[in-house]
Amino acid sequence: MATARRPFVYAALVAFSVLYYYRPEDFIAPLNYIPMARIAAIIGVLALVVGMMGNARAKMPAVVKILWLLLIQMTICIPFAMWKGGAFNTVFEKFSKAVVVAMLISMAVVTMRELKKLLWIQVSAIALVTFFSVALHHVRDGRLEGIQKSILENPNDLAINIAISFPLGLAFMLHARGFRKALWAIGLLFMAVGIILTYSRSGLLAFLLSLMVCVWEYGIKGKRRYIVVVTMVGLVVGLGAALSTAHYRARVESIVLGNIEGSGDKGSLDARKALLKKSVVIALTHPIVGVGPGCFGLVDEGWMVAHNTYTELAAEAGILALVLFLMAIGAAFKNIAQVRKSQLYRQDPEVKIFTQALWAGMVAYLAGACFASTEYNLYPYFMVAYTCALIRIVNQPLPDDGQRSPGRSLSKANYDSVARPQPVWSR
Repeated sequence: MATARRPFVYAALVAFSVLYYYRPEDFIAPLNYIPMARIAAIIGVLALVVGMMGNARAKMPAVVKILWLLLIQMTICIPFAMWKGGAFNTVFEKFSKAVVVAMLISMAVVTMRELKKLLWIQVSAIALVTFFSVALHHVRDGRLEGIQKSILENPNDLAINIAISFPLGLAFMLHARGFRKALWAIGLLFMAVGIILTYSRSGLLAFLLSLMVCVWEYGIKGKRRYIVVVTMVGLVVGLGAALSTAHYRARVESIVLGNIEGSGDKGSLDARKALLKKSVVIALTHPIVGVGPGCFGLVDEGWMVAHNTYTELAAEAGILALVLFLMAIGAAFKNIAQVRKSQLYRQDPEVKIFTQALWAGMVAYLAGACFASTEYNLYPYFMVAYTCALIRIVNQPLPDDGQRSPGRSLSKANYDSVARPQPVWSR
């Protein structure tokens, strides 16, 4: 992509990310009448097209190609959908943005500074929403809800986003100094408390899994013993306090025992088992085009999602859609594995710490997606695309003799000074 065009694409991407995660229209009523996220997306796409035209030799990462194939598969499903209008809206108003986001991140982000800015937007938004939700005691039926609408309003969605973003927040805290480190520590504390107050069983499982990865990567392998100690103390105190409450203890026990007295389950666990079975049956009886993207709720006229990303995607868009989705997730993990083998990962603590955070976040997402319908949300594809950006960063040709001093990331100035015969793409 031409150097003069790339900053414009990146600026559009930043604007899109801010509007998606912070949603200012939720707090400033007049902004509801302005489709700001759509405008930012259109600007980004136009800028991306212009940039690609300026460098026809640029190749898309494998992940982006897979997402394009998934978009095509979903489009093919629309004429056969139970509700064609709803399927069309789901594909082009929701999922198509995921492909746009993946392309923008994969092609516009070239330095760690740029990648960190996008990660900061995501984590800071979730930390702030969680902080104010806890501080204002924004609950419904005893469960914490996000003060924001859309992806962070529902307790389960809020919990899974906290689980995904917690490792990134921890990376920022470890990389910060002084007052900023204290701010990040406070934010992480409220995120951990938020997980408990949502009473989300799936969020708790995803959070504990990501925490295990963080302890292993940062504490044990990274030889930061204080992380192991703080985590163990935090788990003992936090879970001890939570489980001392009869309602929360029953809620956790219901993960294994089902709808037990005092869990507040209200039959939701049994209902989700039934929905899971139904989604599997639909996927097997409609293996080619499914019942249509976004149409699973029409099957029994209950307007209930399957609460499982994998089976719902297969039921709505066919087995091929599920295969493509898993290929995209798998390619993201391969990206992380490839980054780990790079010299820059071994030399640059900043690259290393955020690569570890993305791995922990992806692991948390894999677990959370088993209990939530996230296939049309953007945040999973943000995470996948971040791994593509990491690949580009570690493969970036260097100025002068190509050697980099340890602990020094490629800066924007260095990037712009490099003669680039052809961009290097990978998964």
